[in-house]
Amino acid sequence: MASPLLVFDLDGTLVDSAPDLLATLDAIFPRHGFPAPADPTLRDGIGHGARHLIEVALSRQNVAIDRAAVGAIHRDFLEHYEANICRESRLYAGTAALLDRFEAAGWCFAVCTNKREGLSRKLLEALGVAERFAAICGSDTFATYKPDPAHLTETIKAASGVADRAVMVGDSQTDRDTARNAGVPFVGVTFGYTPVPMVELDPDLLADHFDEVSLAAVSRLVVDRSAARSLRRPAGVAGSLISAIAAPIDRKIQGG
Repeated sequence: MASPLLVFDLDGTLVDSAPDLLATLDAIFPRHGFPAPADPTLRDGIGHGARHLIEVALSRQNVAIDRAAVGAIHRDFLEHYEANICRESRLYAGTAALLDRFEAAGWCFAVCTNKREGLSRKLLEALGVAERFAAICGSDTFATYKPDPAHLTETIKAASGVADRAVMVGDSQTDRDTARNAGVPFVGVTFGYTPVPMVELDPDLLADHFDEVSLAAVSRLVVDRSAARSLRRPAGVAGSLISAIAAPIDRKIQGG
């Protein structure tokens, strides 16, 4: 039986990468004749890839340019960002401890992100955690990317997992929609990059900090999904799926 799998979004979920992404905008825009945005609220445009972030920044300046011009900015952005990918970016508090406790219980991990795969790997390598993920899949890994559910289901396959034993963790509506469309439970974190508060997106579980993401609560999502997909729940399904399932668990994750 495949190991249970936690699939993480990257920017705004595992890593606070906004400082380096926004610093790249500030460095690149003047090269193309535009003021440096110097706008921390642009962090809410992170999550759909660098080109989208550039387009959002241009729209904030009421600038409309053709596709080729955006492409030129995009190329420069990627080059500068890759060279400065981890100056200020950091894992969110509690990330390492979360990985430790789930790994000890037999879980595996994957990343499903709209950042390019090569950049994603380089960032996670710089942060010293790349080897902990069975698959790191970016916007250019497959033919589709989030919110297309195939991006998630293909990531699960690449990590040798199965959708029935996977849970998605993310910070945005894009992540929520991807998980919902793939039929995978969704844990929403409140500390990432989204213009819509996570509590309004109705995740299956809500967390303000990774210390709140308990093994019991996430395991329960897998068991409940399995039960919902079966007209007759086999005896002992909870024990066969994941051990140590705790009873009554609030919708808001409790404990560590």
